[in-house]
Order: sequence, then C-alpha cells, then structure tokens
Amino acid sequence: MHLDSEISVLDKKRQFVEKSVFFTSLGCSKNLVDSQVMLGYMGLDGFSLAQDPSLAEVIVINTCSFIDAAKQESIEVILEMADYKNPENGACKALVVSGCMAQRYSLDLEKEMPEVDLFIGTGEYNKIVLLLKAFEENQLTKKSFVEIPKYIHSEVDPRLNTSPFYTAWLKVSEGCNRNCTFCIIPTLRGKLRSRSVESLIKESNQLTENGVRELNIISQDLSDYGVDLDHNNDLLQLLKGMETVEAVDWVRLFYFYPDQLTEEIMDCLAASKKICSYLDTPIQHFSDSVLKRMNRKITGSEITRRMLLLKKKIPDMILRTSVIVGFPGETEEDFQKLLDGVESIRFNHLGIFRYSDEEGTPAYNLQPKVPADVIDQRFDRLHELQRGISKELNQALVGKTLSVLVEGPHEETELLWSGRHAGQAPEIDGQVIINDFSDQKIKTGDLVNVEITGLLDYDLIGKVIPSFH
Repeated sequence: MHLDSEISVLDKKRQFVEKSVFFTSLGCSKNLVDSQVMLGYMGLDGFSLAQDPSLAEVIVINTCSFIDAAKQESIEVILEMADYKNPENGACKALVVSGCMAQRYSLDLEKEMPEVDLFIGTGEYNKIVLLLKAFEENQLTKKSFVEIPKYIHSEVDPRLNTSPFYTAWLKVSEGCNRNCTFCIIPTLRGKLRSRSVESLIKESNQLTENGVRELNIISQDLSDYGVDLDHNNDLLQLLKGMETVEAVDWVRLFYFYPDQLTEEIMDCLAASKKICSYLDTPIQHFSDSVLKRMNRKITGSEITRRMLLLKKKIPDMILRTSVIVGFPGETEEDFQKLLDGVESIRFNHLGIFRYSDEEGTPAYNLQPKVPADVIDQRFDRLHELQRGISKELNQALVGKTLSVLVEGPHEETELLWSGRHAGQAPEIDGQVIINDFSDQKIKTGDLVNVEITGLLDYDLIGKVIPSFH
C-alpha cells in the first residue's frame, strides 16, 4: 500500500502544471461573478484551470460569511484545501482566501490559519495576479489585503464564465445602502455603486457572443440600481436597454425590494419581450412590528397590495421571495401574519431562513430571542404550507406547453433530460424533467416546446412537442 501511494503521488506530480489554479466559489451568485473575474485575470496571466486541487500550484477559495452555516462551510473548505500544501498530497504553493470571510475576519483568520498565504477582500479581487506575483517574489510584508470596498468590475475586465455556456449572471451593482438590522452585507460589500447601462449592455452582448441565451440580473439591491448615477442610468433605462440585446432570449430579475416596486416598473415588465415574467423580491416578513425591527421601509399590507397588483397586471408572473422565521421578538401572532401573507400571495418559490445572530448587526442585541426549538417548529410549519402552495401552482401547469431551456441529460439517467422554463432560475427553483422526446433530436442549450404531463413536489415532468416549420 505504501508503494502504491508513493507511485500515486509521483503520477500526480507528473501531471502538475505550473501556473495552474484550482478555484472554489462559495455562497451566492454575486460571489461567483467575482470568482469569474479573478479567473479572467489569472487566465490572461497564463494560468490554466486545474480540475483537481492536488494538481494546482495556486488554490483560491472565494468565501461566504452571510450566516453561520456559510461561515462553517468556508472554514471546512479552507482546511480541506490546506492539506494540498503538504507535498505528499499536492503541489500547492499559494493558498488564497478571498471574499466575504476574508473581508470580515482576515486578521483573526491570520492567527487561526497560518497555512493561508493571502487574504483578499471583496473590493480587492481584481488585484489577485499582482498579489500572487508579489507573494512569489517575497515582496509582501503582510498577508491581508482588505480595504473599504469601492471596486466593481466592468465590461473591460476579463471574465471567465464558468456557468453552462447558455446562461450567465450579470452583476449590475455592488454594495448596499440599506441598513436592515439582521444583515452584515453593507459592512462586507460597502456602499452601493452601480455600473452604467452602456457598460452592462456591452457585457451582455459579449456574453451572448459566447452562446449565452439567458441573463440573470443580480446585485445586492436591484431596486436601488442607478441612484448613484444620473437619470440616463436608472432602473427603467437598464430594463429598456436589455431589450436591445438581440441574442438573449430570457432576462430574469433578482433582489428587487418590494418598497420600490412601482406601477411604472410593473408596466415596464408587462410590456417587455425579453424580461421573463419572473421576479425575486425579498420580503422577509408580513408582520409590521417585525418589519419595523428589521428596519424595512414597508408594511405587510403594502407588500400584499403590490404583489397582488403585479400578479393582476401580469397573470403568469412567477414570484420568488425569502423570509426569516424567528427574528428577535417574533410572537406567535407575528408568525401567523407571515403564514397568512404567504398564503395570500401564493409565491411560486420561497426561501425560508432560520434567524441566527450575526455579530456586528443591530439585531444581535435585540431582545427577546426566539428559542431554537420554536424557530425550528415555525420553519417546519411554513415549509409545509409552501410545499402545498408550490404543488398546487405546478399542478395548474399540467397540460400547458412551455418553452424550456435544455440543460442536458438528467444527473440520474441519460434516459431523461433536464431543462428549465422561464419561471425557474438556475440551481434554485426546480426543473423540467423531459421523459418523452417525440423522436426530436435535442441538445444542451436548445429552447424547445414541452407539454407538461406531470409533477413532483418542486419539479415538472413533460414531453417535447415537435416543432413544424
């Protein structure tokens, strides 16, 4: 066994390529875009992408620290990757930690994780090549490069789209001007800074030239887009600008706060030929007292009014939202208002988060705390309610024909294929499972018509409808 392991190590060393990087991106899609820009810069400098961390000269972990579970995952991955600095396990010469955890805890992590060579903050990721060169030449006098975040990439920055070729995330702004009491993001990402409409349209066209058919518009707060720019670069101008990106089929909007959802915006969405009837709008709660303690600028009744008006203007609108259960001071009456609101609006997709204390946020000091067992119970009750709603909404699609973006063979069997309709975002909203091709030849990235014939809890099942020209 010992000899076999020595041979295995030698084989790996023979496969090792200088200037190779293994990349792990954790957390949200915004973080993924940062990772793709870092990879773009490293690619320009001659780095190749290693598929195995044991074969990489540089390992980068772009971390998340939004909630406890994300922090724990980041720490576990860092420790796992640190093993590849041992010559018996890998060829790593530089272990880099970037992103939100580096921004938030770099000095503490320096003490706790001496095996990490560089910590790069959320506003310094464009400097990764310069920092690696300085590290290689022993010119660095410190490990942490964390400043107040001010940078945001543009269309002139290199970017390697690591998502499937037919889809991409388009980050329109960075940072956040809101001060929700439970959220650490403004501390980690800085004040809002928006890109110009012109920059975003140029990048959109660049992405479609490489085969992208759907663009997912992301930011920390889409509804605040452009408030730091002039009137030619506001949200309406951005939405109208997306209509000019000829090669894109679907544009999907995320992180649009309900207090900014005006009738003018609703009418713009209703008239659009490119923007999907899909909106991600993080409401967090329906109880006025909880919303007030969260420092949200809207009431539960106003959220309900706007959501129902949007559904009236766009009857096929797919709504995604996120809520928090167990916020400090949340009573049973408050929670019932949350249940009632969810039942009234009937969201298609609902992300439920258990409240957890985050040091550095105002909510950390709010009392009384809701016991963990009560939070778990409320989570389960809301989850069960939403499960029924999602199933009923999906049931209403049975018998209808939907345009579906083909993603490839199903992960469990090549007898089935997977895809998504316009109301299903990548990775988070379920999928359409295709079990009947009607002798049609389909390939990944195709848009095909699929008749929905059945459903699971969150996924749909359907057959391809032949297209006649």
